[in-house]
Amino acid sequence: MARHQMPRRHFLGTVGAAGLGSAAIGLVPGAGEAAAASPAAQGLTDAGHRSELPYPTLRRPFAMPGVKEQDWTGALFVGTGESRFALRVGLLTAQGKLLREKMTNYLWRIGPMTPDGAYKEVRVTTDDRTIMPAHLDALREVIAHPDQWSQSAVDDATAKLPQLQQKYDQVQSEKRTIRVRYARTGDGSELVGAVTALDDDTTVVLELSSPWGEEASYAVDGTCLTGSAPGLVDATRTGHIRLSPTEPADSTGCYASVADMTAAVTGGSGTSGTAVAAQVYRLGKGRTITFTARVDDRTVKAGTPEAHEVEHALAAAAHVGGGNLTGSGPVGRAADAVRDALSLNTNYDRDRRRNYVMWGWGGGGGLFTGWDSAFDAVNAAFVSRTLALQHETDVFEAPAPPNQVPLLGPRYDQQNSGPMHAYAAWRLYTKFGDRSILEKTYPVLVTFHDLLPEWDTDRDGLLETPYFGDRVGGRGNHLGLDDSPVYADYHRVPKQGGSGDKRDNTDLTDVALNSYYALLAETLAKMARVLGKPQDAQRFAAQHATIRRLLNDRLWHAEKGLYLSRYLDGTWNEVVTPTVFYPLFAGLATQERARILVEQHLLDPEEFWGEYVVPSVARNDPAYCSGGPVHPDSEHFRFFDRYGEDTAPEQWKGAVWPPMNATVYDGVKRYGFDDVAGRFAARSTAMYLDAWDKENWFPESFDPEPGQSVMDSAVDTAWRTYSWSNAMPVQGLHELISDNPWDGDASALMFGTLALPGTNTVANVQLRGHTYAVSAGPDRTTLVRDGRTVFRATGARVAVRNFVLHGSGASFDINADGPARVEVFGKDGRTRGRKVPAGRTHVSL
Repeated sequence: MARHQMPRRHFLGTVGAAGLGSAAIGLVPGAGEAAAASPAAQGLTDAGHRSELPYPTLRRPFAMPGVKEQDWTGALFVGTGESRFALRVGLLTAQGKLLREKMTNYLWRIGPMTPDGAYKEVRVTTDDRTIMPAHLDALREVIAHPDQWSQSAVDDATAKLPQLQQKYDQVQSEKRTIRVRYARTGDGSELVGAVTALDDDTTVVLELSSPWGEEASYAVDGTCLTGSAPGLVDATRTGHIRLSPTEPADSTGCYASVADMTAAVTGGSGTSGTAVAAQVYRLGKGRTITFTARVDDRTVKAGTPEAHEVEHALAAAAHVGGGNLTGSGPVGRAADAVRDALSLNTNYDRDRRRNYVMWGWGGGGGLFTGWDSAFDAVNAAFVSRTLALQHETDVFEAPAPPNQVPLLGPRYDQQNSGPMHAYAAWRLYTKFGDRSILEKTYPVLVTFHDLLPEWDTDRDGLLETPYFGDRVGGRGNHLGLDDSPVYADYHRVPKQGGSGDKRDNTDLTDVALNSYYALLAETLAKMARVLGKPQDAQRFAAQHATIRRLLNDRLWHAEKGLYLSRYLDGTWNEVVTPTVFYPLFAGLATQERARILVEQHLLDPEEFWGEYVVPSVARNDPAYCSGGPVHPDSEHFRFFDRYGEDTAPEQWKGAVWPPMNATVYDGVKRYGFDDVAGRFAARSTAMYLDAWDKENWFPESFDPEPGQSVMDSAVDTAWRTYSWSNAMPVQGLHELISDNPWDGDASALMFGTLALPGTNTVANVQLRGHTYAVSAGPDRTTLVRDGRTVFRATGARVAVRNFVLHGSGASFDINADGPARVEVFGKDGRTRGRKVPAGRTHVSL
């Protein structure tokens, strides 16, 4: 058999172009977002027809590592005609179990990665971490504080600790870990990959099979595996794939089913067939298997790659910062974590045939259209323009043929979904200047908006929460607030009329719901102005003003200085949660009331402030951490329940939720509290990085007490890798540089910070067709656009808003924590500068 020679220049050229050379990496395999001259970047499909999408589509054939049916440590290959193949890397446990899918609990380390699949790296282990040192420590705390627990709880902990310790020790002694790496090469239809054993006696399986149970046929060809499948869109076209390892496997076979393959590689027997092909390698510690895999519309030529060239290509592609989001400093380094986390959760929509952000790695198939995805779109915009636009467009479009079931867009059973998706679409517009996202989303969002008045029980212009049942349990589902104690005591009111939604009304006028309602009206007014619909803009702006007046008249508790929900009989719902700050997010609060909310409540450590912020209910509320005992003498855990159950914060008794934090941050920043916004963002980022650094997780929610890690939700499938978690560090990244989603010029920028610790940088941020980098520290802030320094401030920390760069200079508003000198560097080569005092100044240079 002839050896397929793979010259080193082949790897250096193609990996450099695909993975490193462009200013921003998109989702077109083998091309960056800046490569607009390519057919794919012009929006051409594999049939050669121009797409209606304003951003690059996925050209066939392509290969993308990490895209998954649910979650696998492999790659998806799509050939012409939409023929599809899956490469999986399986790991055998000491007990003979094959780990090949639903790998979330076995994911040990994530990244580095790129969102376009130019490079992906993960470490996978047989330790599912369902028993962690923190769990053992929790039991020790019970035993150490018998006076604070019942005798039965102490007895239970005393009996369980040695059993769990033994199980933990056994898992650690039998642990097998592998490092999996991929790089995309050539025209984007080929991957090079490597699997390295990090422990002795490690058995690895390389598998070719079909995603989603689709039709395909696989075979063994010498040392290689091959496959062919008909196109799902064009059945007259057949796609082909070849997996070529650098050395022969210990065993190879083709099987009638995945079950047969699994039986064969775990020591049993499996029926031969053509449904799946697999190669088994038994590796010692440090040994690496390298391979190539290629998809094409013709039979892929046989060949064996050179291991050293595969390694060279992988090493070159592993330097992912060249054109991708990256950063440094106490907060800036979170940019790399966000990039890796969102790259891990980038998935392929098999119906619409483009990419989106999966809400949780291993969280099931399909795009989740609730409010989660709105946060994912805002977060993804920091990582990849193309991914963010494809993701948000996916929410609003019907599937591609043959499934043509239309979607309304954001789910009507969550009244916050529509407003949050409106906000996400608007932020994509302010970030990228592409009005097509508004054209796509606006009609659906207007329909959504016009259904909402059916929840106005007394027809006074404010909405009441929908009825979800008499018992606590999902009573806040309309807002994704599930079991928030705010909704514990509402009363059912039979609905009169409505859209056909069978849920009744209630008597609770809801601060959070009306804040979202106002946000939707405000955002639709902005969209309408851009789309040339002045009458619509006037209607929605007037509605926002009406809600603002009504909410301030009816839902402001003057004595407490809070926006609180209220029953129709006039009594107050006095449960205090972060939703009291939501009127800031929606632009409803007066400036004076905003000051009261921030200074007297947000910054009060008895209510919300602390090393970690913000808990889902005020710290001085009886519901806070009421799920378990308090241990004032504990050095490790102030709050926790017992092994096998959630911590005391649970979900709505104090846990910190990323969407709540993002909403509060945006409101504080919107109202100009720059110092507080910076401190808030720093705390949010610290929470995220604590989990990322310790466990490499980005969980659904966080414990409000630093150092605790005993939440069961953090060791359960998708909750470890929940995409909206990235809203926590994105606050810090928005401190460094952001679009302007609120008042003023939508094309203006915000950058700089008054309060992030140390000096932080972020680079390769795509905004309005330019690539930006920012460095912000105690006495110097620098903004670089397209490789050229355009702004510098020295002598103090500064936060800049409404920054608009014009031909010879710039105009902006600046908030400085001391006297500073600002300079703008024009295209004409001239430097224009002036001194500014501490505080706020408008500057035009």
